[in-house]
Amino acid sequence: MKRTFFGVAAALALAASAPCAHAQSFINVLTGGTSGVYYPLGVAIGKIYGDKIPNVKTQVQATKASVENLILLQQGRGELAFTLGDSLKAAWDGEEEAGFKTKLDKLRTIGAIYPNYIQIVATTESGIKTLADLKGKSLSVGAPKSGTELNSRAILAAAGMSYKDLGKVEYLPFAESVDLMKNRQLAATLQSAGLGVASLKDLSTSSPITVVSVPKETVDKIGPPFISATIPANTYTGQDKDVPTAAVVNYLVTSSAVSDDLAYQMTKLVYESLPELATAHAAGKEIKLETAANGSPVPLHPGAIRYYKEKGLIK
Repeated sequence: MKRTFFGVAAALALAASAPCAHAQSFINVLTGGTSGVYYPLGVAIGKIYGDKIPNVKTQVQATKASVENLILLQQGRGELAFTLGDSLKAAWDGEEEAGFKTKLDKLRTIGAIYPNYIQIVATTESGIKTLADLKGKSLSVGAPKSGTELNSRAILAAAGMSYKDLGKVEYLPFAESVDLMKNRQLAATLQSAGLGVASLKDLSTSSPITVVSVPKETVDKIGPPFISATIPANTYTGQDKDVPTAAVVNYLVTSSAVSDDLAYQMTKLVYESLPELATAHAAGKEIKLETAANGSPVPLHPGAIRYYKEKGLIK
């Protein structure tokens, strides 16, 4: 009997010390506001992970987006996050003005996804047609601690302006900004998002709008990670011409605390489920495996590197 007891105890000890293939993992997906692009894509990714990674439970969390997401990752309160490239660089460098008190050294990149387009939209009745016309007018610059708000500062600075030049500054998420514009309480909104973002589609079908251009020379003053881009005609109701603007690449990011095996599966399932992501939101159509391993200001997670080596993207 004593031999049996010690045999069982030894077996239990071995099971406890060995990696448990059947232990349930948890993936919290950090996104943005529910009216943006991060959220529907995050919901789609959460479902893919829940369906295809054995013994994984997923949750999708709406947040204030990039800056908050990266801080939560560093704190161990998420396993996957959406972020803008400039926010990611600021987090890695520990830029206090961008909202990072210290360098976030636990961040690891899963891969590049789609570009965020800087979309400045004004009510037609505001008379705003150019960046200079924003002087003295009310502008929503994005939620506090968001990548959009950092983008707003960069765009205005390159145009020779600051918040002091505006009539009023609102720090609001996308949907709330649009609600104020519909009620004639706000002249314009700057939204950094994928093309066809739900909030601006809603606004354009409710009120006459003007999509304000960000000229190439303004984008060039900012430099990387900003690039020149175009909002194609008819992206929004009443927008009958192409509009030049700036864009910043988005990234999916994880933490060094996430295991190599789990990060490998997370990476593989994103880039092998692109049709599902394209169905979730039009921005998903712009995610390409070919560019996934490019340009991140933060090191790739070893699990992601393993996948990219398999696909021949990294030697």
